[in-house]
Amino acid sequence: MAENQLMKAAVMDRPCTAQELSVRRVAVPEPQEGWARIHVKAFGINRSELYTRQGMSGDAVTLPRILGIEATGVIDLDPTGTFAPGQQVVTMMGGMGRTFDGGYAQYTCVPVGQIIPFRSDLPWERLGAVPEMLQTAYGSLTVGAGVQPGETLLVRGGTSSVGMAAAVLAKRMGLTVVSTTRNPAKREILERIGVDRVVVDDGHIADRLTGVDRAIELVGATTLRDTVRCMRRGGVVCFSGMLSNEWVIPDFYPIDFLPTGVRLTAYSGEASDLPADVLQSFLDDVAAGDAVLPASRVFGIDEIGQAHALMESGHANGKIVVLP
Repeated sequence: MAENQLMKAAVMDRPCTAQELSVRRVAVPEPQEGWARIHVKAFGINRSELYTRQGMSGDAVTLPRILGIEATGVIDLDPTGTFAPGQQVVTMMGGMGRTFDGGYAQYTCVPVGQIIPFRSDLPWERLGAVPEMLQTAYGSLTVGAGVQPGETLLVRGGTSSVGMAAAVLAKRMGLTVVSTTRNPAKREILERIGVDRVVVDDGHIADRLTGVDRAIELVGATTLRDTVRCMRRGGVVCFSGMLSNEWVIPDFYPIDFLPTGVRLTAYSGEASDLPADVLQSFLDDVAAGDAVLPASRVFGIDEIGQAHALMESGHANGKIVVLP
């Protein structure tokens, strides 16, 4: 690649609305020692990026910043020799879009340790939906909740992209899945991906659902108290998301909050939590029609404001993907 070549990127200069998020041409980045450059073919949109755009990430983000905690593409340049040019890869987390420029661009540079290779003939708009969604869902099920075959799993926030991915993975792991949605019209979406029982969520479901083995809490602090009351003694709740934008439980008193014997964990992981063989197996199953990929809309990078507006509206029904 010629020096000083420019690329398109969505750059955040200050907290802003979705419509104010600007796309402009900036210099293609050069990898520092131990890093590689990825030619981004697609990237997913995540709620953490919405919070960052809204100025809710505090000192963790320095500006100006190219947003994006994940990217899917091919290796463009790897001075370390770890990956070959043109090799298909995904990357996520590790400070992307926060402490260094992320995936909302045509090229991004990341440490080689957070790059995961794969092989697939799926189109980029489908591949771009996978990395962070799969990593969060898989990590929440395994590291966070420690699920076992034959157990019942509650997914609180079931129509989010992570919620649907968790349901798909959990069914492949041999669990019975109960997912929630606030909108009765979305029941069919959850049933289509294999959910065994759909519960319409009015914020209080513990009077209708008890004895659950494991749960993934994606709505956040507003429903966590109700979620823990759905569990059996010895059950585990993994707090993995904050769709409600409520991060903190005021006056948290554990003995009063947690039913006796119910365990509360959390998950916020990294690329290292997603084994390459798990990624490859999932993509192979999607290609074969044996797994459902909960994707929503596809946008071009010049439509990044529309993509963020859709995510903010809560009407996406799956992962939003952008093609640079």
